[in-house]
Amino acid sequence: MEQAFAVSARAAEQIAAIVAAQARPAALRVAVLAGGCSGFQYKFELDEIVQPDDLIVESGTARVLVDPASLDLLAGSQLDYTDELMGSHFTVRNPNATSACGCGTSFAVD
Repeated sequence: MEQAFAVSARAAEQIAAIVAAQARPAALRVAVLAGGCSGFQYKFELDEIVQPDDLIVESGTARVLVDPASLDLLAGSQLDYTDELMGSHFTVRNPNATSACGCGTSFAVD
């Protein structure tokens, strides 16, 4: 059975480093919001509160939270971390996206 949402080793390492620098324990919340260039956009934020219906993905010491509404659009996706010449950022490899804009944070589904 395929995991609903996966976290790469690179993303887990980066999340753990970011959380370790915080004063309080937190997890990275990945959400999908309406908007952006293509219809939907990804949102990444640290969150100290786990909601009862959140999917919790643990990788090492890193925890990622996904709410059920976002999970509908993220099912089968993987969170990764990219460190390139133009900058470092989290990215989602989403098999449900039928198109994406050049910024990489906005996508569309049919």
